[in-house]
Amino acid sequence: MEANKMDRDGGKIEEIFAAATSMSVRQTRRGCFQELLGCEAADEFKWFNTTDGRNDEFGVSLEDSPCFTRMCCGGCHEFTMVAKENGSDEEILTMYRPWACNAGACKCCCYQKMEYSYKGSPLGQIEELCWVCVPRMQITDASGSPVYKVHPPTCVGGMCVDICAEGNPCCGKGCCKVPFYIYPATQADTDNGAPYVGKVVKVPKSLAVEFFTDAEAYDIVFPADATSAQKAMIAGGAVFINANFFEQESQESG
Repeated sequence: MEANKMDRDGGKIEEIFAAATSMSVRQTRRGCFQELLGCEAADEFKWFNTTDGRNDEFGVSLEDSPCFTRMCCGGCHEFTMVAKENGSDEEILTMYRPWACNAGACKCCCYQKMEYSYKGSPLGQIEELCWVCVPRMQITDASGSPVYKVHPPTCVGGMCVDICAEGNPCCGKGCCKVPFYIYPATQADTDNGAPYVGKVVKVPKSLAVEFFTDAEAYDIVFPADATSAQKAMIAGGAVFINANFFEQESQESG
């Protein structure tokens, strides 16, 4: 209901996402010297419209959280992040990730989630589901109704991640890519090469960037029938995926 109302009322979220078919969300090198000194920096992302081969930067988002919680709570810390339009500094999307246990298999409660809003009006959320071998998430609208299922492509009856889904994972077009596919909430079978309607793919960045920070980049392809609000939540899903599966990974390896 709220998401549909948002599309009718327009605003920045409609202006930016309505005609977009693909985007890229890229972590910056902000705080690289801070991290070299052992302090976890607040995440910053730049947002790009990549529709029809474009590469137009339109916004930036900066994590708002105390340094103490980033250092002590690691990948499960609470934060707020507001994506703002370049130039006007107007809100595009607000993301709030409350504290919860780290994303992990076989949990029965305390699931990770991220809530999305625009100018105080809720859009919906993405939330971790109970999973065993392959991480699974769900996007719901403001009323709590499921809209999309999100998880990596699978094989072996849905028990393993299909690392070859985007191509050869060691070389060629699939090199170092980590995809999360998007499926309609009503689609019963989403495993073993089932058709998907969109995707969020972690793509490799240059060694020079990743050497200094845990910078990541995500390419996003939206479902053809997604509303502007749904596209905004999917784009925000890249931040959620990064916080739960790649920030934590980099901290543990560090």
